[in-house]
Amino acid sequence: MRIEFAVPALPETGALVLPIGQDNAFGPLAEEADRLSGGALRRALAASRFTGKKDETLEILAPAGLGLSRLLLVGLGKPEALTLESFEALAGNVSAQLTKTGDSGAVLLLEVPAGCALAPVAIAAAAGLGAALRAYRFDRYRTTEKPDQKPSLTRLTIQTTEPDAAATAFAALEPVLSGVTFTRDLVSEPANKLTPVIFAERCRELAALGLEVTVLDEAQMRALNMGALLGVAQGSANPPRLVSLLWRGAPEAEDQRPLALVGKGVTFDSGGISIKGAAGMEDMKWDMAGAGTVAGVMRVLAGRKAKANVVGVLGLVENMPSGTAQRPGDVVVSASGKTIEVINTDAEGRLVLADALWYAQETFKPRRVIDLATLTGAIIVALGSEYAGLFASEDALAEQLLAAGKVVGEPLWRMPLSDAVDKDMASDIADMKNTGSGRNGGSITGAMFVKRFVGDLPWAHLDIAGVVWSKKDTATVPKGGTAFGVRLLDRFISETCEG
Repeated sequence: MRIEFAVPALPETGALVLPIGQDNAFGPLAEEADRLSGGALRRALAASRFTGKKDETLEILAPAGLGLSRLLLVGLGKPEALTLESFEALAGNVSAQLTKTGDSGAVLLLEVPAGCALAPVAIAAAAGLGAALRAYRFDRYRTTEKPDQKPSLTRLTIQTTEPDAAATAFAALEPVLSGVTFTRDLVSEPANKLTPVIFAERCRELAALGLEVTVLDEAQMRALNMGALLGVAQGSANPPRLVSLLWRGAPEAEDQRPLALVGKGVTFDSGGISIKGAAGMEDMKWDMAGAGTVAGVMRVLAGRKAKANVVGVLGLVENMPSGTAQRPGDVVVSASGKTIEVINTDAEGRLVLADALWYAQETFKPRRVIDLATLTGAIIVALGSEYAGLFASEDALAEQLLAAGKVVGEPLWRMPLSDAVDKDMASDIADMKNTGSGRNGGSITGAMFVKRFVGDLPWAHLDIAGVVWSKKDTATVPKGGTAFGVRLLDRFISETCEG
């Protein structure tokens, strides 16, 4: 969908969207529309229960005297409570509603209500981003979709007092949109179309943006003694890959050590020999979402030429049962030299992260490490699908991530680290087991395992299992891959690594 910006003026055709505050106060153009329609707007308000509350809508079809196909009133709520996220959500909802009507074009009039402290330019750009995010579709494999099932809305014109400045501000957000789209595409791909090798090739294409891309094959990883990652991969006919994406955006910085982002990339997780149940196993195509998010973040940083040094490391494997798959009870030697007794082959993501984290630290000497993984079902039991779990070794890092998530609408909830849980992973024959003795505190167990491979660096672990795939539409996220974490980490980097 094309997003355009223009000065406020009543359109002659198409759909017109008028945001209305909770006091039902009209702006100048809304007053003009009401006058030209012979008072149709106020009569519709009087005849309805519309009060201007947040997310309320009132549709007036073919209003007399205006030539419009429809006029959509949208509630803003209390002006003093409005945020940029509010306007993202408003435009996203409008985009979704109008794309089902048959209208190809629509105008969204943004007259900033009294009491709202936000700048018109920022509001317009945020609305454009929200509409574009909501318009995302993954439809490359649909061949029989009827015309009336396809989205009709191809153009949204956002009217604001400073359209040129708004267009410039929206253009600055394009790298974020591209990064989110890139991640959503990766997460949405079926596992037969996104093997570790294909994933790595998608990452190679990012070199065109200025990223330094390195891809390690199985032989190179074996030479580095990555027994934990390779153990997960050995049951699959699809060979593993380890990818690094380096962005050197601050070559003059006094401290050249990068921030390291490490992602779990299990392109399909059958559970291995500890096989999952059949119900819902198709969802395990998105067990690579941690790596997909890291790749999307790196695309954003390169696209907007971020003044920061950041490296993304992706451990890419497929976890399958076969005659060559690792067995419960096997002992693997990680690249760090630590030995692991594999109790459950479905607790594989932490094994992938163990070697990917070691590689990130040994190769790039980072100053901070953040890993992302769809690591545990237990985090979904604890937090549902609204929050991702945050584990952190220091309070300052945790607070910065929490704040970034709040701003962009990707909330985190801090979870505890536990020495008692850590001790529960003791093995009789190796340095550790890859699970605890029971199911209780499963997400904490996973985090404590991962923490063993980080050392003394400031570290955060984001367990994103519950938030990377949405089973329903939301304001700016259509059903499917969410790309949760891309905007959060971009915001975090802009606030803590650039200055």
